Amino acid sequence: MSKSRGNSFLEALKKRTFQQIEALGEYSLLTAETIRVWIKKPPAFSELTYEMNMLGVQSFLIVFVAALSTGLVLAIQFGFGLERFGAKYYVPKIVAISLCRELGPIFTALMLSGRVGAGMAAQIASMKVSQQIDAIRALGTDPIRKVIAPKVLALTLVTPLLTLLADLVGVFGGMMASSSQLGLQAHDYFFKSFEIINTRDVVGGLLKGLVFGFLISTISCNEGYRARGGTVGVGNATTDAVVKSSIVILIADFVLTKLLWMIEHEMMRG
Repeated sequence: MSKSRGNSFLEALKKRTFQQIEALGEYSLLTAETIRVWIKKPPAFSELTYEMNMLGVQSFLIVFVAALSTGLVLAIQFGFGLERFGAKYYVPKIVAISLCRELGPIFTALMLSGRVGAGMAAQIASMKVSQQIDAIRALGTDPIRKVIAPKVLALTLVTPLLTLLADLVGVFGGMMASSSQLGLQAHDYFFKSFEIINTRDVVGGLLKGLVFGFLISTISCNEGYRARGGTVGVGNATTDAVVKSSIVILIADFVLTKLLWMIEHEMMRG
């Protein structure tokens, strides 16, 4: 009895492993084909601006709220903690550097993963299960060029812009909390915030946003493109898109942080 359960577990594990390898292969092929489409014939400007409006401008509010809340919480937590050591005047620098290097890009990406990534996966999955993708292909049009490439390019370009917005809003939120709770002057807060930030901090955060946007869009489009099984398949694709995007973002954040620190260290040595 136990041997049969062990065999069934191994079979399920083996099947799941092959499914993940197959999904990784399909993702690699779709990503490569999307890049090939960009190089051969980039999306039309009208398509790109439409997608940037739908994916980026429509996400402004959720990014704004997340960044403002993050700045408020950071300032309060660090402020009350450092106040015990007489170091509350370091709060603006800590909040600014944390937002630009890490929290701005990561929170923006996670918000976009939940809102935009889920929407992209659901839309493409609905088109797939209702055979609209097959209809586009039957009409002689490449569905990747028509549907996927504009979305991926638009989100890749708009994510760094939203990241920059999140940085500014987060700093403003930290100023609000510091001036109301810690007794810091607003102009002193802004002066100390931008005193510590350099070009490498901002560029590093924007580079993370660029990579995160590309990963969210390609993973979400791939999950939607692989959908099967009617409405259940649409739901599964949407869930998988959000979960996989979030996990990959966290892993990519570690890799990029380490890589950027290595580059910065080499530049300082040079």
